[in-house]
Amino acid sequence: MSDRDDIVERLAELAAAIDARDWDSVRAAFLPNAHAYRQDGADAIVRHLSEHLGGCGPTQHLLGNHRVAVDGNTARSLTYARVHHAGAGPAAGKSLECMGEYDDRWVRTPEGWRLSSRVFDMRIFQGDFDVFRPAEP
Repeated sequence: MSDRDDIVERLAELAAAIDARDWDSVRAAFLPNAHAYRQDGADAIVRHLSEHLGGCGPTQHLLGNHRVAVDGNTARSLTYARVHHAGAGPAAGKSLECMGEYDDRWVRTPEGWRLSSRVFDMRIFQGDFDVFRPAEP
């Protein structure tokens, strides 16, 4: 598998892990000191995502238009995303759809490619941000 194909596969695995709320797999996609979602460190990134999505209904991250540039043991990928979030609990019946682009930086490690940073440039959104909420205790 080429480095490009491997990174595209890692992107798909991360999207599926987020949708499944598989926080261990999400954490493993990032370097321990990564920066993403305005958070520093893999644990903070996972905590932030779980606070936003833990009480949200189903989500689906659709990715495409992958552009990957590899430079030795580092890489950058730009990926279009369309993400649907369904409401749950008090937000049942509501939804939020975000469209934009992920700007990801990667580092090759002995375990494979890991994210060192992620920025999502949300260009379009439709719906209600109230769907984001932590899981019920």
